[in-house]
Amino acid sequence: MTAPITHWTNAQGYLVPIDKIKPIDKERNDLVLSIVEKAREEQQALRQLKKQMFEDIIAFIQLSAEQYQVQIGGKKGNVTLFSFDGKYKVLRQIQDSIKFDERLQAAKALIDQCIHNWTEGSNDNIRVLINDAFNVDKEGKISTSKVLGLRRLDIKDQDWQNAMDAISDSIIVVDSKAYVRIYERDDNGKYQPISLDFSNL
Repeated sequence: MTAPITHWTNAQGYLVPIDKIKPIDKERNDLVLSIVEKAREEQQALRQLKKQMFEDIIAFIQLSAEQYQVQIGGKKGNVTLFSFDGKYKVLRQIQDSIKFDERLQAAKALIDQCIHNWTEGSNDNIRVLINDAFNVDKEGKISTSKVLGLRRLDIKDQDWQNAMDAISDSIIVVDSKAYVRIYERDDNGKYQPISLDFSNL
């Protein structure tokens, strides 16, 4: 037989006799626990919904591919699906989180050599752009988007091209996150998200 609970643990970790706890504090505790329980149930339901959505989308992509006697492997790639009337669309997006390995330092050295070799003073803007790209933030991280943005510069120089190759080779995918986003077209023809984020409801 389970012994009756006579004490609750407070936020400081101390045991407090239940009969010494004010009724309003008990009511507050019961309300919070009730909300948390409901939130956890909904969280689990959303996890299951997300899992089911991804499985359904993957199955449909494979079904569509089979119409052309091809097999599509893996789960990568962004896909947009529309309802027949175009009122709704579903997006599956795969977002990779990337970092750079030690070859990024080789790329920086090659880029520095380019700047040194080019005519002095004619590339001040590019110098600022490059220095900004390789600056670390407060957390000691280099901006991925800024470094990758250097590859979009149309510079016909072999050392520069080698540096861009080194940047490409230094990329490491450390994590991938998958998203499903659902939209409904409004009266103005614009797609508005059907939010599953509690704070946006």
